[in-house]
Amino acid sequence: MENNVYNIHLFRAIEAYPWELEKAVEALNYALAYDPENVKALHLMAKVHYEQLGEYEMAKSYFESALASRLDVPDIYPDYIRLLINNEDFEEAQKLIDFAFTVKAIDKASIALLQGQLFERMAKYQDAIKSLKDAKQFALNDDFISFVDGVLARVKKKRKAQENEDRIIENQAKKETEEAPKRWFQNRLNNLL
Repeated sequence: MENNVYNIHLFRAIEAYPWELEKAVEALNYALAYDPENVKALHLMAKVHYEQLGEYEMAKSYFESALASRLDVPDIYPDYIRLLINNEDFEEAQKLIDFAFTVKAIDKASIALLQGQLFERMAKYQDAIKSLKDAKQFALNDDFISFVDGVLARVKKKRKAQENEDRIIENQAKKETEEAPKRWFQNRLNNLL
């Protein structure tokens, strides 16, 4: 009987989220009262705190509890990785991505996309492009491939802008090193006069 009551509350929470947050949170609290280690309830509570309330540390705590309860639930990983990237916990995000690729039945295309977004956020554009191309190879639908193409175009623009900026800085440094001996000689002459 308890399992049915818990399921009813979880289903109510899933149905209410994200349009009726009050009902969703109330149902989640009941579901977690019946089973504090339920992965689906913990995952949804984490999403409420992350997506709706902006409470990153609390959301992180719920995600960690969900993963501590069961590591084999593939739905948790994309949302948790997204949180870590947005929270600039890059090292932790990379570790989770590496582990996520080993989880059975996970959407490898989505994880590869998140890997590309992590590299993009870290301004490692060449690595991002490689990961995004991998995401396209793992993809199983055309809409996802089109989305990744858009992300790839954005990353390539950023890479080009970074290369141009690096070239300008390099040229300025080169110019300054070439002019330094001339300036020294001119300063020396001016001091003598």
